[in-house]
Amino acid sequence: MNAISKYTKFIPYLYFLSVIVYWFTDINKSEGLSAYPILLFAIPFLWQLIKPNRKLNFSLGIIFVCLSSYLILAYLSNVLNIVNWSEASKRLLFYGGLLVVGNFVMSLWIIRNSIKKVF
Repeated sequence: MNAISKYTKFIPYLYFLSVIVYWFTDINKSEGLSAYPILLFAIPFLWQLIKPNRKLNFSLGIIFVCLSSYLILAYLSNVLNIVNWSEASKRLLFYGGLLVVGNFVMSLWIIRNSIKKVF
């Protein structure tokens, strides 16, 4: 049990790295060479795994909480019919729902790690 709790602090970074790798492979299939700048998003998360930094950790958490909150507001506007969405946009919002909730939870986990002084 002690070994599991030792490695739980890395779960949010591995989650974001897996999302970035999936995003890269999906775009790389259709776009080719222009997908490689997506890999630049992985650098801060890899850095946190290799050499943790509390300030970078807190910054990553705040940035992704803000982005996730923006996406949650998009969901709320869809539910309240504030904006008329096309059918394709509604499908994208439906399928991306788990991703948005996952991003929000993992971002809060990153902030919790930086506050608890895990590193």
